[in-house]
Amino acid sequence: MGRIVSNFFISLDGVVEAPDQWHFPYFDEEMGAAVERGMQASRAFLMGRVLYQEWASYWPDYESKGPGGDGDFAAFINGLPKYVVSNTLREASWSNSTLVSGDVAAKLRALKQRTDGDIGMSGSATLVRWLLANDLLDELNLLVHPIAVGRGQRLFEGTPTHRLRLAKHEVFASGVLNLSYAPEAG
Repeated sequence: MGRIVSNFFISLDGVVEAPDQWHFPYFDEEMGAAVERGMQASRAFLMGRVLYQEWASYWPDYESKGPGGDGDFAAFINGLPKYVVSNTLREASWSNSTLVSGDVAAKLRALKQRTDGDIGMSGSATLVRWLLANDLLDELNLLVHPIAVGRGQRLFEGTPTHRLRLAKHEVFASGVLNLSYAPEAG
């Protein structure tokens, strides 16, 4: 049975929006290894409409730029089965993409049943909040950066209370915390 595993770059003040503007000074070999472990465990990828539209306009053509760095990620994400949660999109034309709409909770439960391994996520804060509220998120991985961004979408702003249990943790030399949480029942 598959697990839905969400991964975020997040600031100390909880901002997850626009990590391209504050994340890269902290990216090093330790963080790269953590990201790579998550990629290797993923058998599918789940995303919301906004992330899908952003990535579908960028990654399909990036692979042609060659191996190494982002080329490796492009090959990974382009080849992976992708599931897009949206009730407004009419199609998901990026290779290996499937639109998930209608009774999303039932469809994601069925996807978890037929997937052997992790269904990874990166970003899609709105979807993660919805998954938590519907008891569908199995793991939340946060790479907490030692920076207060001060503005931008926060992961849990305006949400109900969700109790989480720390499952794993590590501290990188850069000061980034690699935290893994599992939702607590009840």
